[in-house]
Amino acid sequence: MKRRSRVVALSGGIGGAKLVLGLSRVMPAADLTVIANTGDDLEHLGFWISPDVDTLLYTLAGLVDLERGWGRKDETWNFLQSLEQFGGETWFRLGDRDLAVHVERTGRLASGIPLSQITAEFCRHLGIASQIYPMSDQRVQTRLRTGDGWIDFQDYFVRLRCAPEVLEVSYDGAAKARVLPETIQALDDPNLRAVVICPSNPYLSIDPMLNVPGLWEALANCHAPVLAVSPIIRGEAVKGPTAKMMREMGIEVSARTVGKHYGELLDGYIVDEADVASCRDLDISIVPAQTLMVSLEDREALARTVLMSADAVAEKS
Repeated sequence: MKRRSRVVALSGGIGGAKLVLGLSRVMPAADLTVIANTGDDLEHLGFWISPDVDTLLYTLAGLVDLERGWGRKDETWNFLQSLEQFGGETWFRLGDRDLAVHVERTGRLASGIPLSQITAEFCRHLGIASQIYPMSDQRVQTRLRTGDGWIDFQDYFVRLRCAPEVLEVSYDGAAKARVLPETIQALDDPNLRAVVICPSNPYLSIDPMLNVPGLWEALANCHAPVLAVSPIIRGEAVKGPTAKMMREMGIEVSARTVGKHYGELLDGYIVDEADVASCRDLDISIVPAQTLMVSLEDREALARTVLMSADAVAEKS
């Protein structure tokens, strides 16, 4: 019997993009569909910016700045420097090369073209064989409640550098958003081999997607194994504010906590070798792996582990 080949990945920005890149290199890239978080999207200086979508675009196109993990390599900053001279807002860094994407996206959105179609066209222009779908064509805005009230995600993450204490997270607009038909079709594909929840922040990158009506149900009813990769290693996040905000919200920082958070959605859970023992009581298949992705080889190795684990789960079911 021919092995199923298609894979759907749910991804935020930097951490998720690393695994997405690995997957695209160890399987046919055209068989990979990525559902991208757009809860981080913002309008800034009149431009519509989709940070996680762009990180995935640049990563899969080989254009990402590997040192920062976001933005384009060989970037220049003339626009930002000139803007600063005139007293403009420079807290959100827009490089000259990166700016072209935002200008084009903003113009197309203004003409009525949906974000999903724009993203597909960008993939084509950049020579990306995989499909990247935003989680919805409707706006969903991740917001955080701090001691000083509610603030938008990018204000917290970039302007305030994750300094405020996070008390609560909301996903404004999620209830009225709609999952793309292409996403439902990808999850219902009889050739689907696996669904992968990438090692992105569960509360800031994955939950915005899962709060869009219909996506959780589509994942739960999916005939292929659903696996997650833990973003927590030895009680700390590899990058970003995941561990900090979990502590502030009174949530234990552990791989086990993230596994319980996704709960019955998962058929398998890939955790760092150091965290296996703490996850043994979870009622899912636990797979030990080296989950820290420093090199390209690390990304590919973890991707292979994910796919082999999905196949093993499928064989048991």
